[in-house]
Amino acid sequence: MIEILRHHRWVLDLLDIALMSLILYRLLLIIKGTKAAQMLMGLAVLLLASVASRYLELYTIDWLVQSFWAQIVIAIIVLFQPEIRRALAHMGEAQFLTFTKAEELKSLEEIIRAAISLANRKIGALMVIERDTSLKDFVEVGTLLDAKVSKELLLSIFHPTSPIHDGAVIIKGNRIAAAGCFLPITLTSELSKALGTRHRAGIGLTEETDAVAIIVSEETGTISMALDGRLETKLDMGTMRDLLTDVFTVKKGNK
Repeated sequence: MIEILRHHRWVLDLLDIALMSLILYRLLLIIKGTKAAQMLMGLAVLLLASVASRYLELYTIDWLVQSFWAQIVIAIIVLFQPEIRRALAHMGEAQFLTFTKAEELKSLEEIIRAAISLANRKIGALMVIERDTSLKDFVEVGTLLDAKVSKELLLSIFHPTSPIHDGAVIIKGNRIAAAGCFLPITLTSELSKALGTRHRAGIGLTEETDAVAIIVSEETGTISMALDGRLETKLDMGTMRDLLTDVFTVKKGNK
């Protein structure tokens, strides 16, 4: 078979192009809407500067740009660290959920009802729902619970008198894995200064993983949802239900 393909080089060329296109397409999907997309634009500008400097014989600029290209591999690793981590996590982990769709929908409904109740009382909350990327490292630094998801339990966890109300709750499947968990804070400067630590922590985690973070503001009582480093704000019950259903059932069913 291999010998036949070698005699038909064009088949291998087409296969090579198709595989490369697929890899590039998947990479673009991963960085879509993230700061990596802006960084890629910056690299494109540097490439244009390199071509222009050689054509116009701007030797100093050409030397600087060429010096940068010599360290491009290290620069990509540093600049795109969160996106690389997320891509490797997608390839290396393919967890299968062990609960039924009915149980999943019930858990999502409990989370939605809890968020609405917390928002009405202006009680701050940060609830993280695990998807494919494992959140084990964040679970281990919190208070382990392994309890079934329920509105009442979530309300008691985030009550101001609870000793673990300041951290995040991490939900895995239809179980609350842990509470009082600490999450990475986003470093982006594009966010409004009005957003507090909970919002920045929710966005920071979704920049590094594929998790969904639901944030309730104790100042305004508004509900937000972070996904892939982006924040949807001022959600009502219907919108939140549609977004979560789309993420956890519709798209999953199309895989």
